[in-house]
Amino acid sequence: MSDAISNFGKVAVMFGGYSAERDVSLRSGKAVLNALQQAGVNAVAFDPAEQPLTALMGDVKAERVFIVLHGRGGEDGTMQGALQLLGLPYTGSGVLGSALAMDKIRCKRLFLAQNLPTAAFAVVHNDTNDYAQLLSDLGGKVMVKPANEGSSIGMSAASNAAELEQAIAAALKYDSEILVERWINGREFTIAILGDTVLPIVEMRTPRAFYDYEAKYQANSTEYLCPAPLTAEQTAAMQADALAAFKAVGASGWGRVDLMLNQQGEHFLLEVNTVPGMTEKSLVPMAAKAAGLSFNELVLQILQQTLDGNTHAGKAVLNTKVQDH
Repeated sequence: MSDAISNFGKVAVMFGGYSAERDVSLRSGKAVLNALQQAGVNAVAFDPAEQPLTALMGDVKAERVFIVLHGRGGEDGTMQGALQLLGLPYTGSGVLGSALAMDKIRCKRLFLAQNLPTAAFAVVHNDTNDYAQLLSDLGGKVMVKPANEGSSIGMSAASNAAELEQAIAAALKYDSEILVERWINGREFTIAILGDTVLPIVEMRTPRAFYDYEAKYQANSTEYLCPAPLTAEQTAAMQADALAAFKAVGASGWGRVDLMLNQQGEHFLLEVNTVPGMTEKSLVPMAAKAAGLSFNELVLQILQQTLDGNTHAGKAVLNTKVQDH
């Protein structure tokens, strides 16, 4: 890896941004930036909320981009498309994989199309009014999620019609399309993917109702077990389905797939994250550590992918002339 340090050239670590997950992104980005600089990479911070993207080609003179933007504008394909037009190689999934993974509803439809296990669900908009029927159709208790947010933002559980109405109203503040998912009573897991390698499974345990924003980023009561205490058969089946889900949405490079295991021993895919949290205490680094990779080694491996052909940007195309037909 040391031979490749000079090949990276100048790397813009992109974090912050405009999304509801800005605060989480700032923490992730600073950790990645510090790790790259410690490894000797010529890495600089770049916040698209504070600088125009054209500065990457101008003042910054970046040669590649390490994306650590969470949520909209960074994880949904829009930034990936912009960087592709600029001709800048970048880490992680391309435009389509990013966009599909960010959309929880399309994600679940792809899981179903691939015969991958996922909880029953309904899609609602602001015209939904029969909350009792919706709740009954999905087993009496549900999880409500905005289609295009992460970090559990806008999510809440509901077990009666009044709670469901309130939960949908809260989610509609973040999105016009809402996923209402059958409640799974069981254990929560995440599976990190690095290239074609599936890393050890992490189990998250919280005394809270579910693994929400507070459990992820604020509470001291959340417990993490890695490798997760599962049978060899459970581990193999969950890892195989996680990799299949990752590929089903067109994700590539690195990311994370969230799952649950119910009390009957059945696992269900929840979602794919293409730019998951990257603080030193985040789940992907935790899984990498269990596989023998330090945080610095992890970020270098992710960046290395932009040299190994897993890059979505060729030469700059902004000035390409259109040929007459």
